[in-house]
Amino acid sequence: MNQNDTNKIWRVISASSLGTLIEWYDFYIFGSLATVIAGQFFPKTNPTAALLSTLATFAAGFIVRPFGALVFGRLGDLIGRKYTFLLTLVLMGGSTFAIGCVPNYETIGFAAPIIVLLLRLLQGLALGGEYGGAATYVAEHAPANRRGYFTSWIQTTATLGLFISLGVILMTRHFLDPDLNKSIAKFNDWGWRIPFLMSLLLVGVSIYIRLKMSESPLFSKLKSEGKTSVNPLKESFGHKANLKMVLVALFGATMGQGVVWYTGQFYAQSFLENVCKIDFDQSRTMLIWAILFGTPLFVIFGSWSDKIGRKWIMLSGMLLAVVTYPYLFKRMLAISKPDSSTIIANKSSSDTVRTLITGTANHLRTINSKMVYTSGMQVQQTATDTVYSSTSLPTTSKPVIKTSKLLGDTDYWQIVLLLFVMIVYVTMVYGPIAAFLVELFPTKIRYTSMSLPYHIGNGVFGGLTPFVATLLTTSFPNNPLAGLMYPMAVALLCLLIGALYINNKIDENVQD
Repeated sequence: MNQNDTNKIWRVISASSLGTLIEWYDFYIFGSLATVIAGQFFPKTNPTAALLSTLATFAAGFIVRPFGALVFGRLGDLIGRKYTFLLTLVLMGGSTFAIGCVPNYETIGFAAPIIVLLLRLLQGLALGGEYGGAATYVAEHAPANRRGYFTSWIQTTATLGLFISLGVILMTRHFLDPDLNKSIAKFNDWGWRIPFLMSLLLVGVSIYIRLKMSESPLFSKLKSEGKTSVNPLKESFGHKANLKMVLVALFGATMGQGVVWYTGQFYAQSFLENVCKIDFDQSRTMLIWAILFGTPLFVIFGSWSDKIGRKWIMLSGMLLAVVTYPYLFKRMLAISKPDSSTIIANKSSSDTVRTLITGTANHLRTINSKMVYTSGMQVQQTATDTVYSSTSLPTTSKPVIKTSKLLGDTDYWQIVLLLFVMIVYVTMVYGPIAAFLVELFPTKIRYTSMSLPYHIGNGVFGGLTPFVATLLTTSFPNNPLAGLMYPMAVALLCLLIGALYINNKIDENVQD
């Protein structure tokens, strides 16, 4: 590559990556705020059901991604890459902004979760068309022998989108009020809308940049020669040879890649907050540090795949995940469990919050306690119960206890290290996969063919991970690691299929 070609490919990567990063940001702030959104758009009488409903709504956006891949993939192969993923960016940004404007459950009742679900489905459709277009666009500008390296920069956008969403959420919480408790209350009440509303500004900048982009040279050449596909869907899935590649891509690569990605970044965060009971801010800053340290590895593994092939890097990431997940999650649980023999301070206070029934002595009582341990861990518990005045009723109800743990420095960084290990697995399975998928399919049907297996693998198998894993943990309350059964089973199945049916020569033979 000469200097002009190098400069051009970096301009392409920058423009494509910025838009894709913003789309991932839009998509993931919903998942990052699952516990807050649960209290906004669902009845508060059953917090567990509300959280599961929120995670199900989050997963719904993933389930429709394959349909977005079909719709926008077809458009991309018919009219071009540039305008198709420009359209997906507008759709994603508008849907995200609208979520930030929806009134809560207390204002409009069940209309609130229904509207949010519909907007979430629009987000999923948009993302289903975005990734395939961006990856294809970059790959078709890159030299064949460096596709792994150049497309790996696109791969960083999903994790960086999550990174930015977490950062914006934390900054918003802390800027709302100098007093932390008041800031948290304001954020949970209305401040959570700010990260959604910011999307409009970010999307506007990206649209401006993308309008200046030119069409992919390989697609332009096909179009000028009149060789573009007449029916991309039929050619992608109606021809036996191409359908075989679609199935190999799905069951031998993207299915396992999807569950490893979402376990290492989303379920790990949910596990820390809901099972380990780690403080909201700490659970997110831990993941931010792990992502920051791990992100360069996307490019390293992508570049390495240009030299040794994509197959064994991706499958090794799945194998490591299957073998070590139980230890990693068990270790996080152990670190977050205080040793009762090392307690050095225990303070409690009782506070009557409000009268339940006017004219009676029935009232809601809150008991706050704080325990400090030699490790530096602080465990804060809030127990809420009802005190009755009538002798025919129990004196007090069964208390509802909420626990939040702040870890000491040593424990904090131990968990960051465990999360970093999981991010390494993510980079192994995800860094090379864009180049792997692009090289499986010919140019004229590439957008459609690669998008579908990617979004089924990530959207259905991967996107369901937080919901299914949380559901399993809830169903088996005596086994806090029960949620790992799903991602481990899917990754193991994909590992076996990939080892048997992906020929390493497949990802070395570029089909243009």
